Amino acid sequence: MNLFSDRLSLKELKILNYLFFLIFFLGIVTFPACSKKLGISPLSEVKSLSDYPNILLIIADDMGLDYTPGYSVGIKKPLMPNLNKLQSEGITYDNVWSTPICAPTRASIITGKYGIHNGVLNTSNSGTLPESEKTLQAYLDEKLGKVYSHALIGKWHLSNQEPNRPNQMGIDYFAGLIPGTLSDYHNWDLTINGQTKKSSDYITTKLTDLAINWIKTQDKPWFCWLAYTAPHSPFHLPPLEMHSQIELSSSQSDIDANPSPYYIAMIESIDFEMGRLFNSIPSDQKDNTLVIFLSDNGTPGKVIQVPYENNRSKGSLHQGGIHVPMIIGGPLVSRKGEREQSLISTTDLFSTIAEAAGVDESKRYNSQSFYSTLSNSSNSERIYNYSEILDMDRPAKSGFTIRNERYKLIVLDNNSYRFYDLINDPYEKTNLMNANLSDDQESIKNMLIFESSNLRKK
Repeated sequence: MNLFSDRLSLKELKILNYLFFLIFFLGIVTFPACSKKLGISPLSEVKSLSDYPNILLIIADDMGLDYTPGYSVGIKKPLMPNLNKLQSEGITYDNVWSTPICAPTRASIITGKYGIHNGVLNTSNSGTLPESEKTLQAYLDEKLGKVYSHALIGKWHLSNQEPNRPNQMGIDYFAGLIPGTLSDYHNWDLTINGQTKKSSDYITTKLTDLAINWIKTQDKPWFCWLAYTAPHSPFHLPPLEMHSQIELSSSQSDIDANPSPYYIAMIESIDFEMGRLFNSIPSDQKDNTLVIFLSDNGTPGKVIQVPYENNRSKGSLHQGGIHVPMIIGGPLVSRKGEREQSLISTTDLFSTIAEAAGVDESKRYNSQSFYSTLSNSSNSERIYNYSEILDMDRPAKSGFTIRNERYKLIVLDNNSYRFYDLINDPYEKTNLMNANLSDDQESIKNMLIFESSNLRKK
């Protein structure tokens, strides 16, 4: 066949048409896969900036299920109308696990890894996140090419007194508290992009102001990580306009004698400031904003409520220490006022936020995206949940825990085991190891041990 002749036979034309069709078909089939492999977006996947959602992650400090509206545990609940509204506009998650204490949970979110893999297992020296770890913000930049502006405002608690560390780890804008604690909510060290100065502003209000002002200046999609210090101690009386506990004195002796109402007032102050923040977001941005609210661990023992016990609170691998609230809402969530039962780890926020932002990868490290649950019930792929804590001074507190849908195993460093049926015993009153396990229970216990060894491999 001569393609350059003036005339082609009918047979030659048919062959030529067939070849053109075959080349066209193969191009359609192979281009998306090849372009994805090369890091090139197919034309159908090219987005305008308006297609990327804004993401607002709000983290409360030491706020357990027992004090969170919308959860059945606990007797006294704070008034949180803005959180209630978020619940009505989204999903309340019923099976979220954090770590028992602050820094490891924050590290799990920002790296998508368990502490045994990112090096952050407690709040002492091993609470420092290595600079070699890739943060969620740096990962978004790598995958999306600086589509997002991002800020981390509030509590960092992932390094010692190194004011530049957040920026060195890929955070565009950091404004907040580098250490994990403060002694006075009206007298604290405010660090903004490596520069530290004293602040006398009430910290819950100041952090909200910083978030409002940063969001106002953004001209492209943004990811704002807002980590409040409240309701972490020191317990105190917030400014009166921020809460409903108007009969309280500010006497330290009264606070020490009955800290619970002060703790409630501090939680209500978060909700007050959340409302101010929500109202400040322009309506066109608000319609394209995903809001995630959760706590970093359970309630402190001083104020924890029944059915939890004060020695099974923050710092413990029992449910009172690691079973935390999480609510996700906003116009981008199609399920309104619903509950979700999937097993979720705080590590999963890494992949979920990345997928929401447009990264085409649903699993990375120890993080499994649950983004699909925003539109489909019980659609998470996580089969086991895992948590851990390192306490070298107290081996009876140090160890790890793993669960499946029904059973939970705790393995402590003093070689003790605890095994619970969370369906029939959700508050862990009966350690099944104290009786003869059924064959099925023995098999499940061994399976959990096996799975935990896989999860913990370095």
